Amino acid sequence: MKLTTLIGEPWSDYGLIDSGDGLKFERYGPYRFVRPEPQAMWAPAQPAWDSDGAFVPGSDEDGGGRWIFERETPKAGWKLGWDDISFTAQTTPFRHLGFFPDMMPVWEWARGKLTGKADPTCLNLFGYTGVGSLALASAGAMVTHVDASKKSVEAAKGNARLSGLSDKPIRWLIDDATKFTAREVRRGKRYDGIILDPPKYGRGPEGEVWQLETDLAALIANVRALVDENSSFVFLTVYAIRMSALSIGELLRQSFADLPGTVECGELGVREEARSLILPTAIWARWSA
Repeated sequence: MKLTTLIGEPWSDYGLIDSGDGLKFERYGPYRFVRPEPQAMWAPAQPAWDSDGAFVPGSDEDGGGRWIFERETPKAGWKLGWDDISFTAQTTPFRHLGFFPDMMPVWEWARGKLTGKADPTCLNLFGYTGVGSLALASAGAMVTHVDASKKSVEAAKGNARLSGLSDKPIRWLIDDATKFTAREVRRGKRYDGIILDPPKYGRGPEGEVWQLETDLAALIANVRALVDENSSFVFLTVYAIRMSALSIGELLRQSFADLPGTVECGELGVREEARSLILPTAIWARWSA
């Protein structure tokens, strides 16, 4: 199976300025931040970084961490945009800033797969703050957005208001993704497109435990049951785990073997502005008609 890198290019409100020595230096609108990045094993291009804040990780891999600020930044967040979508960026306790900029090529690709479809239906599992859901909705899709976190779903609704998309047909659901997809299969539902971005580990709204290595295969089996030969795509991304793109690619290849179409896999990466190198961030696999 051929491996492909999908590259997130800088845009007006986001850019990877520089990276190296296990760190990355990014711009989020008018603010600059330094965050840990184990894959940046090279030396940075610039001798020093002038940042507004930096995230200092905890003592172990899952030990949290804290932000240290050199200058004041808005605690309630600030407005950013991508294409026709607006959303709030904010320094969170989980080291990220309220959205995943490396998902930009995924949003673009998924939108393109919906071109020409009449009233397409899409499902966004583990939808977080909804930028992906809004990208699909603005392209004409009826979207079901599922996330276990009430706080994330409320932030997604806020981003819809910020984008002027509150009137779009989006169902905002606080639910466990595994249980939800199983119910949708029993209901005989189908979708034209599905995006899923599962975490390494998580809990559902009623304490359900999610572990990617043990639970992903069963979830993909249910996702397969929610699409058919007239559907357009399924896109899976995986972060922060010791797993190969070839592994999840083969999982999708076997799961979707009875459908016509193509299964591909590869890495997500972000292009650095300082010297145009690509910083890898995640692995992905997708089926498309």
